[in-house]
Amino acid sequence: MDKQHGKGLSFARRIYMPRAIGLGIGSISVAAALYPLQPPTWIWVLLVLNGWVWPHLAYQLSSRSAYPYKAERRNMIYDSLCGGFWVATFQFNPLTTVTILSMMAMNNVAAGGLRMFMLGSASQAAGILLAWLLFGAHFSLSTTQLQVWACLPMLTLYPLALGMVCYQLAIKLSEHKRTLSALSRTDSLTGLLNHGAWKELLQLKFRECSKHHEPAVIALIDIDHFKVINDTYGHIFGDTVLRQLSVELKCNLRESDLAGRYGGDEFCVILPNMSLIDARNTMDRLRNVMQQYRHRQVPELRVSLSIGLAAYQPSFDDATAWFDDADKALYTAKNTGRNKVSVAANDSGFATSQAVVD
Repeated sequence: MDKQHGKGLSFARRIYMPRAIGLGIGSISVAAALYPLQPPTWIWVLLVLNGWVWPHLAYQLSSRSAYPYKAERRNMIYDSLCGGFWVATFQFNPLTTVTILSMMAMNNVAAGGLRMFMLGSASQAAGILLAWLLFGAHFSLSTTQLQVWACLPMLTLYPLALGMVCYQLAIKLSEHKRTLSALSRTDSLTGLLNHGAWKELLQLKFRECSKHHEPAVIALIDIDHFKVINDTYGHIFGDTVLRQLSVELKCNLRESDLAGRYGGDEFCVILPNMSLIDARNTMDRLRNVMQQYRHRQVPELRVSLSIGLAAYQPSFDDATAWFDDADKALYTAKNTGRNKVSVAANDSGFATSQAVVD
């Protein structure tokens, strides 16, 4: 219910300004059409209330309602009812009638689409019938110069106000779309790229390396004995370790580096425009930082990392081959004692001399 209240309140706020402007300047158009007919005093009082008091009262009614969205839609029905009433009361003066009914129709369509347009039209018809019951059915088909000038503010300012509301709504929708897009690409626990987003970027980086012959390195990172950490200390502490690793990745990597959570306890990093030696130094620094990590509630907890590295090779047919090289290097690190950085065998020279760094 709180969520629905929030959505409805936002809707009521968006409607408030166009209603206040539309009814305020619309009452001027109606007054110019009524003046030659010399209506009774209570009609003038009703016009003032409808044009200058009702917009603020309507907002209070909707904002204080348990269901602001439904209350605001009812308010829009009342607006249309009054519009039909005034049109019949000033005897269908052509210019003023078109101005009032078309502006209301535009507002109804903008706020509720075809359904709201149909409801509004039915309400306008009800308002016309009400006026006919009170004053009879009369038609005045002439338009004075005063009435022309009185309609100009309605024809200019109200569409401007409605357009501004639609523009602000479009900006908000765009922001929400970007937020949702970011959330769909982000791992909720660590804030890093998720599996799918990282794989997409790997494909993109592979194509860039192939086209421009740029150096790049993939690093696959595995938390040693992570299942034991979960089983011994609980999943809450396991999640804390995952988050800590993500924090250290953000602190120790460049802005251009692309880090993601590939699986449960496996992380992956793309290091563009970096040599294998520099990549190894970066990952070894990360390994040492995590090895020094201590949790205040469980000081005996120790965290170590096994890391596999693979540099881009022109001989790779696709990104999968590149990834597989890094995966094999990670497998080597895990099966030769863990807590180390291992380099893929394809990286000749460096692999034989510094394949494992303890």
